Amino acid sequence: MENKKHLISIVGPTAVGKTAMAIQLAKHFNTVIISADSRQFYKEISIGTAKPSLEELNLVPHYFINNKSVSETYSAGDFEKDTLLKLQELFKENDIVILVGGSGLYIKALWDGLDDLPKENIALRNELHNEFKTNGIEYLQNRLFKTNPEKLGSLDAMNPQRLMRAIEIAELSESNVFIPQKAIRPFQNIKICLNKEREILYNDINNRVDGMIANGLINECEKMSLFRDKYALKTVGYTEIFDYFDNKHSLQKAIELIKQHTRNYAKRQITWFKREEDLEWFEPNETEKIIDFVNKKLGKKV
Repeated sequence: MENKKHLISIVGPTAVGKTAMAIQLAKHFNTVIISADSRQFYKEISIGTAKPSLEELNLVPHYFINNKSVSETYSAGDFEKDTLLKLQELFKENDIVILVGGSGLYIKALWDGLDDLPKENIALRNELHNEFKTNGIEYLQNRLFKTNPEKLGSLDAMNPQRLMRAIEIAELSESNVFIPQKAIRPFQNIKICLNKEREILYNDINNRVDGMIANGLINECEKMSLFRDKYALKTVGYTEIFDYFDNKHSLQKAIELIKQHTRNYAKRQITWFKREEDLEWFEPNETEKIIDFVNKKLGKKV
């Protein structure tokens, strides 16, 4: 019988416990971890991205953490290409590799490949930039909602660049029928999504943000001020503190906004993953159930 390679994907909302579960599974199956967190690629930012601690990183080999600089842009397509190459290398030594993260587009790119989407339209992009400057982010949100309300619910609705690109794709594709074609992958994918009761998750998010502040997020943002216009820093946890630096609101308000925006992001992540097929849902304390599930998928007797 052919020895198939398996990718065990641990996905879910922020602060749900994906890192701890991935490490447990990697140790159990004696393998390595690939990170699919689009903010943990960047080596200069650690506190606001909730990277695994040095102790956790030393427990199991991790890839795609601290592999880029904030001065670089790293797209889902880049991640797909680089990760497939890395998996080809890792599968020479391992029958199983763990993937962990919550960045839906990056994970989707690796699982299924990216669709052949329309190229950027300069005239439309300029129009959207001008409308954004004049009418603000609500204009972009409303325009995307008219053509693709589902997409608005799945992306960072406070990120103008992502909104503009989503509008381009939606409007330039309207006259065409796009049938997504899943890419063929040289491995079997075992998909696991962690989730917990919303009130508990939101409380954990609030506590995590308090921990980030206590651990030096303000100082990290000060060090990153010169790079605040880079893509890597236009994200929750940094934009709110930069606005505090600009006296747009108090520090307490900035902290409240980080918590609120992180909760909003977690809700969008859950919505995204609920649309995925072949995804088995567990709570983060169900380690034995998850191991049993994986073993069954691997064809092992439990």
